[in-house]
Amino acid sequence: MKTLYLDTSSSFLYTAILEDSKIIKEIKEKLDNNLSVYALPRIEEMLKDANININEIEKIIVVNGPGSFTGIRIGLTIAKTLAWAKEIPIIPISSLEAMSLSAGEDYDYVVPAIDARRGFVYASIYDNQNDKFVMHEKHISLNVLLVALESIQGTTTFITNDNIEVDYNIKPYDPDISKIVENVMNRESVNPHAIDANYLKLTEAEENKLKEEENDNGN
Repeated sequence: MKTLYLDTSSSFLYTAILEDSKIIKEIKEKLDNNLSVYALPRIEEMLKDANININEIEKIIVVNGPGSFTGIRIGLTIAKTLAWAKEIPIIPISSLEAMSLSAGEDYDYVVPAIDARRGFVYASIYDNQNDKFVMHEKHISLNVLLVALESIQGTTTFITNDNIEVDYNIKPYDPDISKIVENVMNRESVNPHAIDANYLKLTEAEENKLKEEENDNGN
């Protein structure tokens, strides 16, 4: 089965074409603010280099957040459009789960973390030895997260590409796309129109609108 993997939830483009869980071609490139310009052309180039037509793709796996609001929308738009137009089954996966799966096996606990600004992070705590989440993904104060980690016994490693200052081992996120795809391949596909962005928090515009509504109700 040929699968297209796509993650634009950060400043990086992570994408690959796989046969079952074996990578045929992949791209890991930091595009920063150029994601909207280059993401689709890079995917087209990758397909061409692999000598694969989009009609040969049998499944799409897309990261739907949390992370960059703009980046998430870019990846979801591309993936959902292809899935709908070509009738390709599509499966969403959380960026934090993808990070956990890519951590390796040398740690007791893994904390995938994404900077959410103003002292907050998107994070979860994963028991790397028993393959289960100790804390499911949250938009959480970094200080509160660190307090929660104090009660955990064992080696703990943060997985992040952001500048998050903690007194723990930090490992840069380099997605193990083969492992990610292998772990989610058999999940039930979702109607493309039903896939939502996993922001974990309201956008700034939504927060401002909610505050306005609360103020109006209070008057």
